[in-house]
Amino acid sequence: MIAKRLIFDQYAKADADVKRLKACQTGPPLPLEAQAFTPSTDISAKGHVLKPIRLMTGFLTVGFWTLMSRILGFVRDTLILSLIGPGPVMDAFVAAFRLPNMFRRFFAEGAFNAAFVPMFSKKLEADADAGPFAQDAFNGLAFAVLILTGTAMVFMPALVWVTAGGFAEDARFDMTVGFGRIVFPYIFFMSLGALFSGILNATGRFAVAAAAPVLLNIFLIIAMIGAQVVGGDVIHWLVWTIPVAGMAQLALTWAAAAKVGFALRPGRPRWTPQMKQLVVVAIPAALASGVMQINLVVGQLAASQFEGAVSWLFAADRLYQFPLGIVGIAVGIVLLPDLSRRLQAGDETGARHAFSRASEISLALTIPSAVALMVIPLALVSVLFERGATGADDAAAIAFAVSVYGLGLPAFVVQKFLQPLYFAREDTRSPFRYALVAMVVNAGLALGLAPVIGWIAPAIATTVAGWVMAVLLAIGARSMGDVARFDAQFHRRIWRIVAASVIMGLCLWVANVLLTPALGMGGYRYIALFVLLAVGAISYFGAGQMLGAFKLSEFKSAVRRGGKK
Repeated sequence: MIAKRLIFDQYAKADADVKRLKACQTGPPLPLEAQAFTPSTDISAKGHVLKPIRLMTGFLTVGFWTLMSRILGFVRDTLILSLIGPGPVMDAFVAAFRLPNMFRRFFAEGAFNAAFVPMFSKKLEADADAGPFAQDAFNGLAFAVLILTGTAMVFMPALVWVTAGGFAEDARFDMTVGFGRIVFPYIFFMSLGALFSGILNATGRFAVAAAAPVLLNIFLIIAMIGAQVVGGDVIHWLVWTIPVAGMAQLALTWAAAAKVGFALRPGRPRWTPQMKQLVVVAIPAALASGVMQINLVVGQLAASQFEGAVSWLFAADRLYQFPLGIVGIAVGIVLLPDLSRRLQAGDETGARHAFSRASEISLALTIPSAVALMVIPLALVSVLFERGATGADDAAAIAFAVSVYGLGLPAFVVQKFLQPLYFAREDTRSPFRYALVAMVVNAGLALGLAPVIGWIAPAIATTVAGWVMAVLLAIGARSMGDVARFDAQFHRRIWRIVAASVIMGLCLWVANVLLTPALGMGGYRYIALFVLLAVGAISYFGAGQMLGAFKLSEFKSAVRRGGKK
């Protein structure tokens, strides 16, 4: 009886959704602004109820949870820097933890999702049966990553030597090998978690997938505090907690995907025409993602020649990744399934509008963030990281790297909203070619400049290569027609956004000079940093509103529309 009741309720809900869709189709057309936050369809003929992809609402959802993850990430990194501090042990931990993260982006978040999400989204939009496709993808990915994990565990010394050759002459090498064998299984759990996140994003459900990374930071924070309380070895508690956190993230996304109708179970991999197409699309994306990871390895290889440099660059990377994760990654996650659905439905006008608004939103939040990272890096770093084992010299070095990364932040975000244009068309080869060029630029600068200017060379190389990649993606997108061209509103507002950011930068510089004494005074420095950030936010949004760079009312109305289901 319970099963019958559930089936009846599901059909009743689907019938209501169909009636609602017909009512929308027969009513007056939505204004163009509203179309950017409205899906191309609500329900498929096969009974798959597709949750609408509302761009602004999805962006805010992913952005909120990413913000929570980044805030907890700062707490995590502050504890690491305070309890362990820049030096051999932290260098070894950073190098070891980067290994599973590198391959995770290579296999799951990069290659696999670049191929899987568009194909899965189009199957949902075209009323195709997406369940068997998702099951085959799950089995294939699990098999491939399991083989990778076992191989890496055996050949970990070679892997460390390739990625951090500068460690070979001291104790950091053996520590990295030991830590690497403990944390590497994290890739298995996170790769499968990325697949379930792709399923949730394609069906318009972003919250759980975006919230999953929060678990890692929560687990690591608890582990480090627990180690301090009981007098344990902080670094060992830290590395053993990472695979446990990966299991928790996988369990969360797996359960959420099952709840929306995709209850996947482990099985034997099958080679089907659909899987062949998935691999054909994924291989260039894997190579492109591999190139990006090679850039990170090259940077680490150059930095490993200087003691403490790996830790400094890691801390700086975490700071500039804060706005990148909240803005660029959030928009990219939401934009890819939305563009895939719209292009499948032939809605090029809606696709162009969604692309322009996503780009506008991204840059309206990224450009001022980049200016802040370049104007007040030392204030940010000293308050957030300078304590315990991290001294003033470490803070100065980290701040220098932050300012360099700030120059490249807009480029990294531009990549995030340009790449979905290619991936939505299942074109992963073009980004691969562009990534090869960026890799050559990065390697040449990182390895060539390191003997001349020292440990900061990898940061400079990353920034320059980021801009090269962004420019190549923009040039390549010209052949895609009007969909890849910014509309009049974007062109009208982008220069006003830049002007508002310059005004904010001047206000921040003045406020930083006035607050410098307070920024170095114990507990008062937190209040001083809050005041400094408040000056930046008020000056930017005030200037932007007056110059017409944006209207705060638009954000409110977009959220209000997104909340009405």
